[in-house]
Amino acid sequence: MRALLTIAGATIALVIAAGVGAYLYIMTYSPDRDRYPVRGIDVSNHQGAIDWARVAADDVAFAIIKATEGGDFVDSSFATNIAAARAAGLAVGAYHFFTFCRPGAEQAANFVATVTRDGPLLPPVVDIEFGGNCKKRPAAAELVAELNAFLVPVEAAFGQPAVIYVIGEAEEAYGDALPDRRRWVRSLMLHPGHDDWIYWQYHNRGTVDGIDGPVDLNVMSGADPGAGLRP
Repeated sequence: MRALLTIAGATIALVIAAGVGAYLYIMTYSPDRDRYPVRGIDVSNHQGAIDWARVAADDVAFAIIKATEGGDFVDSSFATNIAAARAAGLAVGAYHFFTFCRPGAEQAANFVATVTRDGPLLPPVVDIEFGGNCKKRPAAAELVAELNAFLVPVEAAFGQPAVIYVIGEAEEAYGDALPDRRRWVRSLMLHPGHDDWIYWQYHNRGTVDGIDGPVDLNVMSGADPGAGLRP
């Protein structure tokens, strides 16, 4: 009986150790720093008040900040976040959550009116996903038409090609049909398997000094966050 208890105890200890090891791996995962030295985050009002000086001191070089959604929604923290992040020395950019239930041109007008061009900006980003979107699921051709109606005025206003972020079921449904733009890929704790991207979101529950709670972590292709900036 004593031998069985000893074996059982050792088995439980191994299971616990494996669980702890897996947890530590997940929570501390970070891509090869020599290969991807430029670290960044993406945030919205869900992160609450952010101490950007502390964020900048915690090896964060850039931030992609939610600006708008649909045809009339403006993120309540956008103006504060982009000004404070820029003041802290970060390269900054803005993203728009694309809804399937509003015309692309209306969404472009919302984004262009919200994101002021009073300082250097990373390329504009359009976020396409089913989660949090309306229930409509347009055919690929319809989505591409509305997305182009968004991209044309946005790219004209910002003077550079946009970046497309598409994940999950939306990527499966539309990925191959989307306009040819640089991509922001999401591959949690696993290399995407290629380097045909500008940003790689590698963690969705990371920790950064200056932010209470989890935050998305990213790396940028290349070694200079300022290389993608436009005045």
